[in-house]
Amino acid sequence: MWHKPQLMTALADLLLLAAGAALLVAAVIWGAPRMRLIPVNELQVMHELQSVQRSELEESLESLLASSFFTVNLEALRLALEQLPWVRRAEVWRKWPARIDVRIEEHQAVAHWGEGNGELVNTFGEVFPASLPDEQRLPRFFGPSGSAGDMLRRHEEFARLLQPIGQQPVQVALSPRLAWALALEDGMLVELGREQAKAPIRMRLQRFVDYYPTLSETRHGRPLAVDMRYPNGFALRLPATAGHEVKGKK
Repeated sequence: MWHKPQLMTALADLLLLAAGAALLVAAVIWGAPRMRLIPVNELQVMHELQSVQRSELEESLESLLASSFFTVNLEALRLALEQLPWVRRAEVWRKWPARIDVRIEEHQAVAHWGEGNGELVNTFGEVFPASLPDEQRLPRFFGPSGSAGDMLRRHEEFARLLQPIGQQPVQVALSPRLAWALALEDGMLVELGREQAKAPIRMRLQRFVDYYPTLSETRHGRPLAVDMRYPNGFALRLPATAGHEVKGKK
């Protein structure tokens, strides 16, 4: 064997490789317990927060971040963040050597939901539990459970149709029988009824818009409510008539 240089070289390479592997295993065995003890020393949110408070975020994660950088449960962190009122979705990942990075998608509120002040509707038509400052005015939706998305689409349609008369829907209601009604900025109630193939909701509201400039010209004064559920006309509820209706035809 001593007279075979190639064989000697291969044997030396093999011994060096074995020694290197042994050193690597020893380093892993020695270092792994110590690496598991590396604490998380920084929590970084990758963008500016709008509605979520930094202090609220840190408080919700405090106990979970008590473990080490390598053993912290990222899924538990994500779920804890998504329990916060204004967090719609969260992403969490490790950043070497000891940082946790967070990206949050916040809810964008577009309407109040229901009678109370504890629920809002976001831009996706989802209801979420949160509250707003009193000075921030948003429309209010009333409807059956699961109807917020449809109500948001209808509200956007109603707002476009009402633009020519300078009014906006401040309340939109959908009854359990799927009848629509809305209240305007000027306090007038507009009853639109259920969707019908021969007289769609859009057509009935457009008819209201066409007649709106003349509605305050009635001898009894401005109507409290306008019932647009008639196929070719409408009915007015006037304050001076004590509940009597005045009907108009197209």
